[in-house]
Amino acid sequence: MSVKNILISQPEPKLDSSPYHQIIERQKVRIDFRPFIRVEPVSSRSIREEQVKLSDFTALILTSRNSVNHFFRIAEEMKYEIPDDLYYLCQSEAVAHYLQKYIVYRKRRIYVGEKTFEDMTPLLKKFCNEHFFFPSSDVLNEDVPRMMNRLKLNWYRAVLYKTVHSNLKGLLNKPYDIIVLFTPSGVEALFSNFPNFEQKNTKIAAFGKATVNVATKAGLKVNIMAPQDETPSMSMALEKYIIESKKR
Repeated sequence: MSVKNILISQPEPKLDSSPYHQIIERQKVRIDFRPFIRVEPVSSRSIREEQVKLSDFTALILTSRNSVNHFFRIAEEMKYEIPDDLYYLCQSEAVAHYLQKYIVYRKRRIYVGEKTFEDMTPLLKKFCNEHFFFPSSDVLNEDVPRMMNRLKLNWYRAVLYKTVHSNLKGLLNKPYDIIVLFTPSGVEALFSNFPNFEQKNTKIAAFGKATVNVATKAGLKVNIMAPQDETPSMSMALEKYIIESKKR
């Protein structure tokens, strides 16, 4: 199959140096970007109604840029002055570096995991006596609370933002050779917009085990998976598939 049209279920990267823009140039394909989900903030009022006091916590668990953005938003709305000795436990380097948008990085206690939430286990054990605040969306991998409870940590999950399906009507009027899905919510958004979606000759790319599992349960055949040892990013997995498809 010759790949010509690809649908990425995320916003278009702003930088021309994005690996997806490089794929367009190198492989001469068309890539459309359309976010399948959007994020809506939860009000600070609802957090107050839960009688949550941010000053009770000594450490943060941050798993994404959204978790960073909405923690600092809530802190500002609640007029909470963030202490200098707060611990920041970040799931990845990308999340840790994003903190620089809000704090002076070198003057804070920031610790970083490898890549996945499970990789944070050594950090969580190291700081097991802290009181953890875990900002998240309303959608959370069920393995996360299981792991936290298994470690017998003192932690509180606060839903600070919600994941909402985008309106995608009319999007699939033209056929795509590959549809790229990044989250279980993205898979759900596809079927909520197109309940009778049939994969046919379209190839599905999925990022992460959870997304692959949900896509498979929904009846999709996943043809491209990331991260893998040879292709740790979706852009790498995508380009590898395009190159191999040309040889067939």
